[in-house]
Amino acid sequence: MQDLKSPVKVVSKIMQMTAFQYFFTRISQAGFLLFGSAVFAFIWSNVDSAGYDHFWHQELTVSLAGFVLTHSLVHWINDGLMTIFFLTVGLEIKRELLVGGLSDPRRAALPVAAAVGGMVFPAVIYLFFTWGTGNEAGWGIPMATDIAFSLAVLSLLGDKVPFGVRLFLTAFAIADDLGAILVIALFYTPAIDLAALAVAAGIVCGLWGLNRFGIRHSLPYILLCILLWFAVAKAGLHPTVAGVITALFIPSTGKYDTDLFLEMVSKRLENIQCRDGSCGESILVNQSHLNAVQEIDLACRKVVTPLQRLEHGLSSWVGYLVLPLFALANGGVALTGLEPVAALTDPITLGIAVGLVVGKPLGIFIFTFGIAKILKTGLIQGTSWTQILGAGLLGGIGFTMSLFVSNLSFTEFVNLEYAKIGIVIGSFISAGAGYTLLRWSR
Repeated sequence: MQDLKSPVKVVSKIMQMTAFQYFFTRISQAGFLLFGSAVFAFIWSNVDSAGYDHFWHQELTVSLAGFVLTHSLVHWINDGLMTIFFLTVGLEIKRELLVGGLSDPRRAALPVAAAVGGMVFPAVIYLFFTWGTGNEAGWGIPMATDIAFSLAVLSLLGDKVPFGVRLFLTAFAIADDLGAILVIALFYTPAIDLAALAVAAGIVCGLWGLNRFGIRHSLPYILLCILLWFAVAKAGLHPTVAGVITALFIPSTGKYDTDLFLEMVSKRLENIQCRDGSCGESILVNQSHLNAVQEIDLACRKVVTPLQRLEHGLSSWVGYLVLPLFALANGGVALTGLEPVAALTDPITLGIAVGLVVGKPLGIFIFTFGIAKILKTGLIQGTSWTQILGAGLLGGIGFTMSLFVSNLSFTEFVNLEYAKIGIVIGSFISAGAGYTLLRWSR
């Protein structure tokens, strides 16, 4: 009999090779839509500022079994839909820690160092500009990298940049997201309601129990995530943290391991024979073939991990709905009501813009270079230090997470508008500078 394991191994190897490419392509496509949504929000807010604000601040009420929750549309997006985004980010972080660029401590050292440097330098620069102004709370705004935007810009370069640059940027952006989540949880949290926090802890124990007893269906985890969202919000933490916590407990192993999967598939493939002209027609006319294919399909679903299934299932919703809606609701900057000179020279604007354009690439480059020398670790083959600096510049694209943190930092309208201006200016300069440097780098 023909050895059927070899082709399956080849297919498995191809899937491993294209997993990162799939992720890169999907996120890049979402980045272009995110950019379009941000531009539309900017135009809308300047053409009809009152209409823009009125639309997104309409109240929406959700009532269930006597429990009533009323918030504005923008609040539902920032606290509700963005929980799905943070769940996806949590799944990406878990995957990277288990099997990706952050799984090997030596391989992870460079992107983790880059993430730390890319958070410290922008925060220090922001505080340099705003110290003593009463607006120091925005120090977390220029710390984060927008992974969708940055990978979208990188994708425009095509084959002009090596694979290692894409891998480095993706790995440090994911590590950067983890840092941003910790910053939000630790430093942008008001007073804690201990009773609600205890309820949240009980729900987390429930998530652990589901994982511990091998529950691989996503629905129980999602239901507990919703309950955790309410408990975390009541406790005083930002409710989007519920998404990240839930992601940590989504199982990363399938019901079948690869050995059992190969055995099951090999047996079923033996039933697909082309004797007596039984091939070349619809599979519906051959019950034996149909049964074999259905059992192979079942085996495929059982070998795929819940983590993979949920991440792939949510990625389209996040990329093509959640993030564009977030950009539409938060990306509007009404310049008509602002004094141009004051807006461009305000410490908040300067601190964020300079933090993104200068602090991000400097921190990423210096920390990466330092750790590489200390650990005597080289760059990924084909990658140069000039390209690391270019990737660092793209790391200064801080749109989504920066806008998110700005909403937590400021309540005054003018300060929030200055923050948005700084984010937009810093992100666009970083995108242009990073693209140009990588375009001509070797």
